[in-house]
Order: sequence, then structure tokens, then C-alpha cells
Amino acid sequence: MNKWMKVFMKDSALVPLVAILLGLLAGAVIMLIGGFNPLKSYAALVEKVFGSSYDIGETMREITPLLLCGLSVAFAYRTGLFNIGAEGQLVMGMLGAVWVGVGVDLPAFIHAPLAIIAGMLTGGMWGAIVGWLKAARGINEVITSIMMNWIALYLANYLIGRFLLAEGTQRSGMINAGASITSSWLSGMFGGSRLHWGVLLAVLAVPVFYILLWKTKQGYELRAVGHNPHAAQYAGMNVKANIVKAMFVGGMFAGLAGVIEVLGVFGYMTRAAASTGHGFDGIAVALLGGNHPVGILFSSILFGFLTYGSAGMSFEADVPPEIIRVIIGLVIFFVAASGLVKWLFKPFMAKRKKEAAG
Repeated sequence: MNKWMKVFMKDSALVPLVAILLGLLAGAVIMLIGGFNPLKSYAALVEKVFGSSYDIGETMREITPLLLCGLSVAFAYRTGLFNIGAEGQLVMGMLGAVWVGVGVDLPAFIHAPLAIIAGMLTGGMWGAIVGWLKAARGINEVITSIMMNWIALYLANYLIGRFLLAEGTQRSGMINAGASITSSWLSGMFGGSRLHWGVLLAVLAVPVFYILLWKTKQGYELRAVGHNPHAAQYAGMNVKANIVKAMFVGGMFAGLAGVIEVLGVFGYMTRAAASTGHGFDGIAVALLGGNHPVGILFSSILFGFLTYGSAGMSFEADVPPEIIRVIIGLVIFFVAASGLVKWLFKPFMAKRKKEAAG
């Protein structure tokens, strides 16, 4: 036990696990104060996620954009940047995919991949604008990426209304995606859920993230610039170009999240009054996952469980779905306050040391 505790105190990878447990425990206390049964609520959450093959498929669908947006935020963070613009990059990814989907008529096996590439490039270019403003003008990427979220939303609405809507669809504001990555095979396997081939693309993005950042020369330069831009410049690296590249790649991950939502889940895009929220949730997913691709995979699974399972808590235990957002916020708080988590275990460590000395 003493050895395990020492590993825990040194290995921050275990801190998120404890943070999750503390968040769930704190959420249970809040539910008790509100007059709800936490055991019944959590049981309803689990039942909603695993209750049927359909629910499992829908949970996997919910996890997919969270994973990609988490990778988007984490890639920028690993290169010394804070990308809060994944939401806008996701919207532009949707727009790029739909534009190709509607604008060209090709065989399905060419049409869908072309739409995916277009969406990823559109999301990447939207992120690259933030990187260019940082590199060329020294403007903080946190401010510009937040602003670019709203610009993306309203620009997409304008372009849809001006160029993409067909006659007779002005009232609904809806356009067909044109291309598709849906899968009747996956859907049938999971009870008719909206599971699609984008799930496979999201899973493949995890090793791509790792290989690109840790196994390539370009990844080494990106990380070097993030650690110390002055030392990287002294070593002959192009700091400004690498900042733009980092935001471009991060934007591509978020753009892919938008692509799979519009081509795999909905099959259409509309003029929206608000964002999807996946890009903002991606910040929390990246934080909980320690900005590591494997950690982000597991944290996105947790967030997907909580998000989709909250409907079960609402219907079966009458718990407001906002409670889930509170629990997620508490988990993030305990992750951010890792020093507090370790402090809670100090008495156990002191007791073990005393016993060992005795």
C-alpha cells in the first residue's frame, strides 16, 4: 500500500481517476441536498448508457466529437498554445464538408472522402488564422480563438443563406449534406442507432496525434517551440511558421468533428442560433485527459457516458440534466486542483511512513 501511495503521489496520471471519484461523490451530496436519490440516479445513468445495443451505439456516437475536439485542444496545448476556438473550427468543418457535398456530384466512394478532406482543411484554415494573428501580430490566441467562434457561426449562417439554400428551403434554413458516411451495417449492429464510420476516423486520430507529435521531426519542432520559443529560434527553427502549423493541425481535428456530425449523424446543416457545445466540452476533455491522446480517449468516454446518460437520470430519477454539468464541472475542478487531491492523501502517507519507521 505504501508503495502504491508513493507511486500515486509521483504519478499525476492517477490524479484524474481520484478527481472523477471525488466529482461523483460531490455530485451525490448535491443530489441529496436537492432531495434526489444519488444511488437511483447513478443507476439510471448506467442503465441509459448500457441498457440496450441502441443506447451503446448512441453513446459511442456522443463520444466521437468529444474525442476529436479534445485532441484539437490538446494538440495546441502541447505546442504552447491554448485553443479555445475548437467550436468555431468545428462549425467551419461542417460548412466545408457540406459545401463540397452539395457543390459537386461524384460517386459516393470519392464524394465522401473529398467532403471529409474539405471539412478538415476548412477547420484547419480557420485555426491557422488564429495562429497567424499570434505569429505575425502577437495577438493572444485565447482572445482571437474565442472571437473566431462567433465569427464562424454567423459567417456559416450567412453563407448557407446566401449560396447553399435551394428554392423553397429559406424558411427551414436547412440544406442536405450531399455526401454521407453513415453505415447501415454499424447502425444495424447497434439497434438502429446513428453510429457511423466517423467513429473509426476518430479512433484513428488518436495514434495519428501521437505519431505526429512524438515520432516526427515536425512534431519535435512543434513541441520545442511550445516549450521555449526563444531557444527554438536560436536552434534555427521557424517559430512563427510552427505556431501557424500547430493551430492548423488542431483546427483539422476539430474540423473533422464537424464533418462527422454533419455527414454521419444529421445528414444536413442548418442556420443555427447557437453552437453545438462540443468544442467547449473538448477543453474539459483535454484537461481531464492530461492533454495526452490516450488520456483524452478515456476522458471522452467518461464525458460521453455522463452526457448521454443524463437523459436516464432525468427520466428515471427526475434529476435535472444540469446536475450532470455540475458533476462534470466538479471533476474538472478536482483535476485542476491536483494539489488538493494529493493533500487529501497526505495523512495516509504520513501514517504509512510512521508504521514503516516503527
